[in-house]
Amino acid sequence: MLKRTKKTLDELRSQRWYASDDIRGFAHRQRTQQTGLRREEFMGKPVIGILNTWSDMSPCHAHLRDRAQAVKRGVWQAGGYPVELPALSVGEVMVKPTTMLYRNFLAMEAEELLRSHPVDGCVLLGGCDKSTPALLMGAISMNLPAIFCPAGPMSNGRWRGTLTGAGTHTKTYWNALQRGEIGASDWVDLESRMTRSFGTCNTMGTASTMTSIIDAMGLCPTGASSIPAVDSGHARMASWCGERAVQMVWEDLKPSDILTPESLSNGVAAYMALGGSTNAAIHLIAMARRAGLSLTLDDLARAAARIPVLANLFPSGNKLMEDFWFAGGLPALLAKLGDHINRACVTVEGRPIGEVVDRAECYDDETIRSLEHPVVPLDKGRTLVALRGNLAPQGAIMKTSAATPELLVHRGPALVFDDPGAMNAACSREDLEITPDHVLILRNAGPVGGPGMPEWGNLPIPKALLKRGINDIVRICDGRMSGTHFGTCVLHVSPESAVGGPLALVHDGDMIVLDAVAGTLQLDVPEAELTRRRQEWRPLQPRYSRSFTALYQRHVSQAHDGCDFDFLEGTEAVPEPPIY
Repeated sequence: MLKRTKKTLDELRSQRWYASDDIRGFAHRQRTQQTGLRREEFMGKPVIGILNTWSDMSPCHAHLRDRAQAVKRGVWQAGGYPVELPALSVGEVMVKPTTMLYRNFLAMEAEELLRSHPVDGCVLLGGCDKSTPALLMGAISMNLPAIFCPAGPMSNGRWRGTLTGAGTHTKTYWNALQRGEIGASDWVDLESRMTRSFGTCNTMGTASTMTSIIDAMGLCPTGASSIPAVDSGHARMASWCGERAVQMVWEDLKPSDILTPESLSNGVAAYMALGGSTNAAIHLIAMARRAGLSLTLDDLARAAARIPVLANLFPSGNKLMEDFWFAGGLPALLAKLGDHINRACVTVEGRPIGEVVDRAECYDDETIRSLEHPVVPLDKGRTLVALRGNLAPQGAIMKTSAATPELLVHRGPALVFDDPGAMNAACSREDLEITPDHVLILRNAGPVGGPGMPEWGNLPIPKALLKRGINDIVRICDGRMSGTHFGTCVLHVSPESAVGGPLALVHDGDMIVLDAVAGTLQLDVPEAELTRRRQEWRPLQPRYSRSFTALYQRHVSQAHDGCDFDFLEGTEAVPEPPIY
């Protein structure tokens, strides 16, 4: 166990609010007792903030009210004073235009909730895609003792005997509906069959990708990210988080003590072995910069070139998160990664992660594979490939492990759309003039253009092709794609079209040259012609002159830089609030 000097009561941050004998200290104690607490219940105790992203609009987090109560039990048990602080819920699907627009909002809110209240440490309740990086970005910047309590994946789904995963099979069955292979009544029946419980997506989408990465980096109890949301062990884990948060305050064990280049490398290794979501590339870069660590797309691509996909999970494999849990969960995966995991890295448990990993067992070698028997060998596909060329000077990415191998080297004419409405209308027409060689392009979907970089990147396969049995073509977008989806999709093209990136210069019929093996993405148009087009290009008129979105568009960075706000990046200390 990590040996640390125990803090004294007068060193606790909350004592600035509660301990003084002046009128302000009196008011703080008075108002706390106004809630019905006795003075003895909160005085002289570490205050643990429970940041809860529960919402009726977020089924992924529908159980977090109950989990907050479990956390409180643990805090009281350890001699702390728990306070629940509601935070913005950025649950996928319902939030428009995209939860990514509000990731930085939640990150800012998490940091300021912790700064503005008498909080000594915190437990972060979240799990749906953007809530995990957002909560951690805020906690990293505030740098108080923090422990992440992941929401957990939903139960396995089945439809008429077929294993079905959220998101992945939605797209699969939508295409089947377009082809006439299932009917309208089947489509309605699927609505109530595929998602059987609360919890995050049960595929290796962005939610489980991010919670697993956080787990591997040591910011939650090791293996907690794999526990199904409905499992009774999940509530017990939440209670443990509350108890441990109090101990972390006395030990002064902060994110800056846990996040190191080595622990970041552990998170990246887990990401690649899981066949994780492309969205993680953005979130990891943003989180690393908040911690003062260096991470680039090229770093991620190099890791992906060394570590094959070992987790047999949709969309790269054929199983779901509940299967992963029963196979041994994340500790079993980390154990199979061997020397790719630095076992000396300290976790929120106050011990090296190796103490858990070295004892881990795998109970299903088909679900969690070995490096010698991967789900997708490196020569067949990778979790992440970085592309560069005159169409993506600052980079674009692909998840080749979930793409069609025959399309990874491709040359074809562009079919370009400037908004998803026009694209969807065109793709629904059976008379659309398109061939399997065409490259479908959607632009104005980036951080500024979307706004917020929506998950529009898994562009639809036109109905005219589906009717012919064509299920995949090369698709390019400066937006993102759901981690649950699959296909030959080039994403995160940077710089984006809305700020004048080369994607803005593409015309219908231009030849696009993709070589995912060589890592290139080219627009085969003479440079003189591109120069002419660049001079004629005009940005779209801004639609937002006020609101958070206006702030977002003015301050967000591009995809390769993590899409953080320029005024939130870095590690410069922010003064504690004055108390008068």
